[in-house]
Amino acid sequence: MSLHKYFENLNFVDYFHLVVLFILFYAIKFYYKYFTRPNKLPGPLPLPIIECAYCFRGDIKQLFVSLNKKYGDIYEIQLGGYRRIVLSRPEHIEKFFNNSTKYAKFMPRAPYSRGMKELLMGAKGLVSSDDFKSWKFNRQFFIRAILSPSFNNEAIKWTKLLFEELEGYWKSLGSANGDGKEWTLETDFSKWIHRFTNDMIVVSTTGERSYSIGSYYNTLSPIKAPYPDALIEDSDRFIKGMKQLMVGSALFVFLSPFIRHYVPFIRGKTKALLKNRDFIFEKVNKVIKKRRQEIEAMQTKDLKKDMLTSLIIANTERDVNYKKAVGEEIYPPMTDFEIRANILEAFGAGTDTTANLFSYINYYLCHYPEVKQKMLAEINSIFPQNSSFQLVHSDLSKLKYCEAIIKEVERMIPVANLLGRYPTEPIEVGGYLWPANTMFQFDLVSLHRHKDYWPNPEIFDPDRFFLDNNKSESYLNVKNDDLKDDYNEKDDQNVGQKYSFVMFGGGYRICPGRKLAMIELLSLMVYVFGKYNIELIDMEAPLKTRSSTITSCQELMVRIKPRNQ
Repeated sequence: MSLHKYFENLNFVDYFHLVVLFILFYAIKFYYKYFTRPNKLPGPLPLPIIECAYCFRGDIKQLFVSLNKKYGDIYEIQLGGYRRIVLSRPEHIEKFFNNSTKYAKFMPRAPYSRGMKELLMGAKGLVSSDDFKSWKFNRQFFIRAILSPSFNNEAIKWTKLLFEELEGYWKSLGSANGDGKEWTLETDFSKWIHRFTNDMIVVSTTGERSYSIGSYYNTLSPIKAPYPDALIEDSDRFIKGMKQLMVGSALFVFLSPFIRHYVPFIRGKTKALLKNRDFIFEKVNKVIKKRRQEIEAMQTKDLKKDMLTSLIIANTERDVNYKKAVGEEIYPPMTDFEIRANILEAFGAGTDTTANLFSYINYYLCHYPEVKQKMLAEINSIFPQNSSFQLVHSDLSKLKYCEAIIKEVERMIPVANLLGRYPTEPIEVGGYLWPANTMFQFDLVSLHRHKDYWPNPEIFDPDRFFLDNNKSESYLNVKNDDLKDDYNEKDDQNVGQKYSFVMFGGGYRICPGRKLAMIELLSLMVYVFGKYNIELIDMEAPLKTRSSTITSCQELMVRIKPRNQ
């Protein structure tokens, strides 16, 4: 009897028994694999199909904090088809974050994803690349562009120009019901800062303006921003498109190609995301093409100082620093495909993280007036109130207490909740030898508040970093981010101190944009708090956040008025 004839003879009860048998077989196989796994660790019991998703209550940060309290500093959880080993103790993450080429290993952030390759068309940037040669090639040029003095000076200049635009909008809105001399504005601070950081990252990486601050202003005021409507609308569409691309990436990570392209409801979302991706790619491709044409028509001394220009001229006759930066190793110029990948990663990484952290800085300063006064005293000692000044990098490096505030806020409420590594070789962690292709997650919230390394971890106290300069490096003064063997045996004695705070990650994959982030944050502290009094409208209201892989500020209602009123 053929298989087709066999199924024709089955009745409903037979089909029911087959389904039950299939489910039973799957469950037995699932639990056999679970109970015979190597290095059994504590953790929630996974269920077939849904794994440990039943533990999730809508907030990723709270999920891992609660699991840490229940299971300790090393435990396991199954999510998204992978057994994840969760670590929140400095000694456990040391091997992943050690900078030494003698001890460190290049590790992908996550397993290979066919979905992400489809979404990003095989982009070979820094974040998603799991090929060391390609990653190193891109990193060499990325860090040369973003750590150059000229790039940093341009970043400081644009911070000033964009803030002047921002405060013009604040004054316009605040003066709408007053005499224009004394004004107060009640507004959602987080919305403004997200728009500011978006415009900042776009202009600093591409040299091209976006107008998202003006776009937000237009939604609040009958008087419109002094830019053509087409520019405002184009900026707004690009912002929304980038957010859609970032949020929609989860669909390509966690769902199979069959579900993405053939299940009716999800298929529509997939098509919309791919259409949006094509729009984003087309916009960036046009900017790259335009800049190539500009470079061909310019003298070397006239070239712009943005990241895009540096990536385009890398390893060409226009690259005056090529031999000095790369040495004997020969690299070809970057393709438009690679340039686009790096630019898009800069857009994604440089907007929400900085905006959310600055929103949290404002929140904590409002709740700790003594810290705010100490910060203002430092700012006023370098930049006297009501005086004109030209902000320069050397001035920012003097803001030691401001930098301590930034670090303490990041310790209290890390913007990134989780980091991941996926070693392709066996590795010993926590007293266990783990096979290759084990997924590790670092719980930064629990790490940054670990009671063994932080006295009174729930108390906000910037003096932890201000009085103890060895607690972490100064990200503002990063000068060389190349891959070098900087291991020091003395570091072995300070593992807890060194790895109990990882603001920008660590090891090979430490954030290459950390210096730009600190320049932007410190500059904003000088401009915003040096010139304006900002207070929360409701001091009793809880901080409104939403947590996935990062913790986003959803709203921060404040009252703004000039300090000299």
